[in-house]
Amino acid sequence: MKSEIRKALETLGLPPMVTREEIKKRYRQLARRHHPDREAGDAERMEAINRAYETLMEYVENFRFRFDEEEIAQQNPEAHHSGKFKF
Repeated sequence: MKSEIRKALETLGLPPMVTREEIKKRYRQLARRHHPDREAGDAERMEAINRAYETLMEYVENFRFRFDEEEIAQQNPEAHHSGKFKF
């Protein structure tokens, strides 16, 4: 899954930390430029852009954070780790 997401980000020319709105904005820019109905359009490139967009949006919509101790420890490892020692 990670490799698919990285490839999708590369296809759309996006950085790893990106918002849903940035994904949509970039998709629309590239779709306008590469749509097959346009003079300089490319059907293969547009197909890759569509796949990348669908992959990223599916990931954004289906990804859920857990708010249990394990997730909190992963998000803030220093705080969790220091709590195990007495100073």
